[in-house]
Amino acid sequence: MQSLSQALSQPLSSKDVLPRDADRALLVGRVWQEGEHPGPVLVTVRRGQVIDITEFGPTMADLLERDDLRDVVQNARGSSLGHIDTLVANSQTVPAKAPYLLAPCDVQAVKACGVTFAVSLLERVIEEQAGGDPARAKALRDDLQAVIGTDLSRIVPGSEEATALKRALQEKGGWSQYMEVGIGPDAEVFTKAQPLSSVGFGTTVGLHPSSKWNNPEPEIVLAVDSQGRVRGATLGNDVNLRDVEGRSALLLGKAKDNNASCSLGPFIRVFDEHFDIDTVRASQVSLRIEGASDGFVLEGTSDMREISRDPLDLVRQTVGAHHQYPDGFMLFLGTMFSPIEDRDGEGQGFTHHLEDRVSIATPSLGTLVNSVGQSDKLPPWTFGIRELMRHLARR
Repeated sequence: MQSLSQALSQPLSSKDVLPRDADRALLVGRVWQEGEHPGPVLVTVRRGQVIDITEFGPTMADLLERDDLRDVVQNARGSSLGHIDTLVANSQTVPAKAPYLLAPCDVQAVKACGVTFAVSLLERVIEEQAGGDPARAKALRDDLQAVIGTDLSRIVPGSEEATALKRALQEKGGWSQYMEVGIGPDAEVFTKAQPLSSVGFGTTVGLHPSSKWNNPEPEIVLAVDSQGRVRGATLGNDVNLRDVEGRSALLLGKAKDNNASCSLGPFIRVFDEHFDIDTVRASQVSLRIEGASDGFVLEGTSDMREISRDPLDLVRQTVGAHHQYPDGFMLFLGTMFSPIEDRDGEGQGFTHHLEDRVSIATPSLGTLVNSVGQSDKLPPWTFGIRELMRHLARR
């Protein structure tokens, strides 16, 4: 019988990574290709082959603007970069071996919605009141549940019932800024990462070295074009530093946006008759964390049917007359996964260890796998907008 460390070293195949119905899924992504002009190319997957469709882009943002997007993904000609199994294997080597998978977005803004599930709402309030100290979390959790005394998942944000609960909590001293965005009329939408800074399948995600209390956040991520049309979806890990944000919500930028702290992939699945926003609404996103150092295993699920705000409402709150995104955007929808299981000692809750392996999956989108490292020890982010422009000019 193989040990956990041996199991973690076993590479996944495309069967493990692609959607369950991959034979009919319209997939688009980005691949790092070496050669005369090293850099990213746009791809789709057909009959096991990874096809270069960059001439129909040249960026993912351009590709997702096309009215004939489905036809391009299904029929556009292009050269093969090899079998998908080869690229999946290449993406899991350290360092990755070209050609390998990148995050499937490029110049789009990367936005995220917070506190969209009742469970995560309670945990954000606990982080705030604990001041970043995980040892205080359990007692605060018990106290808060006693004060609230209701099932927050049944409350419609911005409704009369939500307003009445707000007044009651204010009278008891239990109101929080997280309650405001959790059940108030306005959603929390923040910038998760800079364009081109997200990492893809197989890459190591980064934790800020100062953080001692952190966790992955498995989410579905919508791909939205400049007109506000949702063109598809992918999986994402909105890496979260609970102690940093818990000290102050004004540290959200430090808690959320660090080197390699945003993971997306493996591909964007384009909406069609087999996969649409209703599929997203009905999805269950699973998470598995495997500790290479201690044999720890944690599993959980996030049920999109329990989201407090509809995904399209979150899109409307992000883009419109009040705010435009000429390059489109990727929108993390939030998670109900806030692990509280003790890992390093009673009352300490969960936090990552370096070299953890995080697997995020749902049948319609496949599996996103990353290991965990420290942001300042990972390869620095160097391929930005100017480098992309130079690369496209050379092509």
